[in-house]
Amino acid sequence: MKRLPKALIAAVALGSVALVAGCSDEGAPVSFDGPSASAPATERPGGGAQDDKTDAAADEAAAKTLMPTGPKASFTTQNTLDDGTKIGVTTLEGAKSGFTGKVWVWAPKQYFDPKYANSGFPVLMALPGGNGYPNNYWMGTDLKLQSSISKWSQEGKSLPFVVVMPVLNPDAKYYYDGSDIPGQPKMGTWITEDVPDFVKANFRTFKSRDGWAFMGSSSGAFVGLKSVLQRPDRFKAVIASGPDTVPDSPLWSGHEAQRQANNPEKLAKALGAKPDTKDNDVYLAFQIGTKESGMKSLNAFIRDYGKGPVKTRLQVIQDGEHNAKTYVKGMGDGSIQWISEHMQAPIPAE
Repeated sequence: MKRLPKALIAAVALGSVALVAGCSDEGAPVSFDGPSASAPATERPGGGAQDDKTDAAADEAAAKTLMPTGPKASFTTQNTLDDGTKIGVTTLEGAKSGFTGKVWVWAPKQYFDPKYANSGFPVLMALPGGNGYPNNYWMGTDLKLQSSISKWSQEGKSLPFVVVMPVLNPDAKYYYDGSDIPGQPKMGTWITEDVPDFVKANFRTFKSRDGWAFMGSSSGAFVGLKSVLQRPDRFKAVIASGPDTVPDSPLWSGHEAQRQANNPEKLAKALGAKPDTKDNDVYLAFQIGTKESGMKSLNAFIRDYGKGPVKTRLQVIQDGEHNAKTYVKGMGDGSIQWISEHMQAPIPAE
């Protein structure tokens, strides 16, 4: 985990954190505007040569951070966590895919702390299992994904991720494998381009792939896994829980070449043959419960393709089943810490 300072953990414990505006009622407007960015170091009181340490932190944050590019989206409240943070929702018209769908978002308390006003935050794109339409079940509070991330960040187990939860499919009729299947809505472009562009427009993020990861369960795990292997220039890591490792949408019929171009096994083999450098490495955190099927195929994937820059880890969840609650438990048992150790942490003003 790059720069997981004690200040990050302490920030969560502070009671005086500027949280999102608006009431807690579902459907009420909510803003994810963070604290205003500070002036350049040389223009700040105490800046310049008087405080080289502060200036160095500010310079590091500025070099790595992408401030919101706009245009700003309008969000309404979907849910409110016990700590007062909000899960918001908006409708995104994908400029590149042409697909329009809902996206839910959540930012941790640290995002609103003035200490991090000049810093980006890592993004975790959370994908559901099943059809993932018209909702993404990670936007509910019952699975405790967001509250768990808050807790884990206090304990030093996790970075304080901004969690982004798009719809996974354009309808509930077929699986689209998070891919651009010929003649179908471009769900691969939606997931890997339109949604990240939307996040960059509305949140302080990091310029490099060190600030971008996926997590997903079942079919969402497949999409996250495939997306990281397909676009390692944009995404660094994934927590893939109970995933398939080959594309299986019936819509691939007649398009075998395109199907193979979206096959995690083919993608991992190609990436694994590249030099094992920091520019090529990806981190695949697999999870599986002892009460679900798929252990054999998952072990085979790790054995055959976890080579060179393709780094793998397997979290076996005792008595775990093929469901989201099992996978959140596994994240807390080690998966979230493992990917966090290889990603960029927010950079506080000293």
